[in-house]
Amino acid sequence: MGGDVERASLKRIVLGDIVGSGGRGSDPEAEAVASRIIEEVRTGGEAALRKRALALGELAPGDALFLGKAELEAALSGLECSTRELLERTRDRVAAFARAQRACLLDLETAIPGGRAGHRFIPIAKAGCYVPGGRFPLASSALMTAIPAREAGVASVWMAGPRPGRETLAAACLAGADGFLAAGGAQAIAALAYGCGPIEPRDLIVGPGGRYVAAAKRVLFGIIGTDAPAGPSELLIIATRGADPGLIAADLLAQAEHDVAACPALIAFDEALVLAVEAELGRQLALLPKLNAGLAREALARGGWALLARDREEAIEAANRFAPEHLELLVDDPEAWEGQISNAGAVFLGSGSAEVLGDYGAGPNHSLPTGGASRFAAGLSVLAFLRARTWLKMDEPAGLAVDSAAFARLEGLEAHARAAELRGGRA
Repeated sequence: MGGDVERASLKRIVLGDIVGSGGRGSDPEAEAVASRIIEEVRTGGEAALRKRALALGELAPGDALFLGKAELEAALSGLECSTRELLERTRDRVAAFARAQRACLLDLETAIPGGRAGHRFIPIAKAGCYVPGGRFPLASSALMTAIPAREAGVASVWMAGPRPGRETLAAACLAGADGFLAAGGAQAIAALAYGCGPIEPRDLIVGPGGRYVAAAKRVLFGIIGTDAPAGPSELLIIATRGADPGLIAADLLAQAEHDVAACPALIAFDEALVLAVEAELGRQLALLPKLNAGLAREALARGGWALLARDREEAIEAANRFAPEHLELLVDDPEAWEGQISNAGAVFLGSGSAEVLGDYGAGPNHSLPTGGASRFAAGLSVLAFLRARTWLKMDEPAGLAVDSAAFARLEGLEAHARAAELRGGRA
């Protein structure tokens, strides 16, 4: 290339090209594979799980499949002081935010005709938390998943992930995990769902993962609860004139280096800014390690795009249609923009609010809905581990019993009507 600077091009699209939520999160092929693995582990138990983990290189013969609190504490004790302190500071920020969220969720009691009604927030009993362990093991996900579970009041938390390193096990310890299953993929999700070895069946399984983890969670939904779909990472940046192209490029690359299937996207209002961002992408790619640069370059080529919006209204429509996992607003008055965009897993307001700061424990969770699921789902929080259970206490049921009986007969349910009338003093 001589003295030329590499340029990483973003595909130019228009509003009609944006794929809505339909189909972005589905993967029938992966779900078929996950279904077979789930049945294999459900019927074969620990032996089947170990066999698959050995075959995938997740374990060596003789390695422990289940790591208890003692092993987690040993990993924490073996950390360098600076690493332990980093994990502890991050834990404290995530826990403080989760605790503040829980404090906002108040039990309810209100008067109704003839009595009182309300709701009470009740934590689930047993949670499973998945921690990705691929080319970039995410110790941060151990903190992000187990901490809100514990702050919600969950009694039992087991984690799972392939080839957990010392930092991941230490983070699991700091987050309050009871143990760690050293296996990944659909087989780990099956073991958490149905129980295996010392792990009792989980009520809810959360956490980001790869293609087969996401597929297994979709297959098992209804048998256990799951969080929102978490597929390849997505970042949409809306940038107005005057935004720093270097910051934009840096943030796009931070998402692109996750995986070749990641989607780094930009909405701008003039071609000059997009060209400046592309030049910065090329310059910054040259400074990254070879592995990171290769992944990011392919993600930009496969899933990266830029849209030149005619005006603010088109930019907002495009954002709501895309419904990204992460949304950065590098605009004037980002708070006003945020109020008009309803579909995004998490929003980052202004140039100082880099998405990576959310990844590493500013407070809000980094486990977020992808594939357009932010239309109907939220990121992981204490809410995921709580159920709002309603209650009813009728001291004077006669008045409501008349309406209930009448409505029951309207629907043809005579036994319902008679049960109501017994409360109203009529046999």
